Amino acid sequence: MLSPHVRFEGFTATDWVRVLSLFRPRRTTGELRDPNRPRGGVIAIHDHGRLRKLLHTNVGRLGIDDITWPMTAEELATRHEASFCIVLESGTLERIMERFASRARKGDDLATQTLTLFSLAQAELAAGRLSAWPLRLRGVPIPTAGMVRTSLDAVCPIGKALVLGIFEGGELWTSVALRRGQDGISLILGPDEIRGDMGLLSGDWRRDYRHLSHAIEDRVGPIAFGCYAETATFRALEVDPSPGAWARAAFVRDIILSPLPAPMAIPLGIDASRAAFLAMRKVMERVDSGGVVAGSIERLWDRAAKSAQHGELEEMLGFHPLELLRKLLVRED
Repeated sequence: MLSPHVRFEGFTATDWVRVLSLFRPRRTTGELRDPNRPRGGVIAIHDHGRLRKLLHTNVGRLGIDDITWPMTAEELATRHEASFCIVLESGTLERIMERFASRARKGDDLATQTLTLFSLAQAELAAGRLSAWPLRLRGVPIPTAGMVRTSLDAVCPIGKALVLGIFEGGELWTSVALRRGQDGISLILGPDEIRGDMGLLSGDWRRDYRHLSHAIEDRVGPIAFGCYAETATFRALEVDPSPGAWARAAFVRDIILSPLPAPMAIPLGIDASRAAFLAMRKVMERVDSGGVVAGSIERLWDRAAKSAQHGELEEMLGFHPLELLRKLLVRED
């Protein structure tokens, strides 16, 4: 949700590339992905039961004479060694853009426009006029612009900032600070102008993160939520499927969340409790051959999970933000 007059400051090319690299898809194991894996995507246009056009994002236009239609998006992607595929009925894009134009209003921010496009595409998907593979966000509800704004109010009130600081080898590797104004994010600040204000560092990021947060506060204003970690730890947590991973890392200070607003703390707390239940179940499975105690623990967890209140963010948005991040980034060959 960006302001019309957002300022983008304090980034060298290296700093910005490093920020983007933090959100690059990767394996859950942390191993490098196969360099020979399928790359690029295929886009197919069909009309009245006939394939009209086939494009590959890396290769360009593909021949269609040897293709027996219809084919699923997954089959097309496999056939052409692509990492994704989108199949469109002729006229689908035009219909989406016409409906978007009729719904758009002057003053709509980036979040509102993006969510409108997503909802229109979802409607075409449900009608069978659009299909895609893989559908990584299957089952994730699309929040309204009001829900996003309310969630942002809870995590980062107007006049405050969100901060991500990543360290490596005892030095600040990269950082990004987002200051929220009346109309959205009004400032995106990088580390280039911050490093000189941090003073003499100790080489221990668990102490040096305070120098970073103080330097950012001097330039941006109060921080509502800060996340600090080493590069490898942050990347591993993004795709870690184990319950309680973020809470466990925060508890042993592999990642520092400071300050931590309540809407973010509550989902982490629920995550930690689930990890404790699963750990207890594993212990019981070893010593309880009959499965009586383990079964009781399982039923207790199911009951607690159904009756427990969700965190504010999950309740407002309809999904867990950390789980959404994992779905977006996890890739397996």
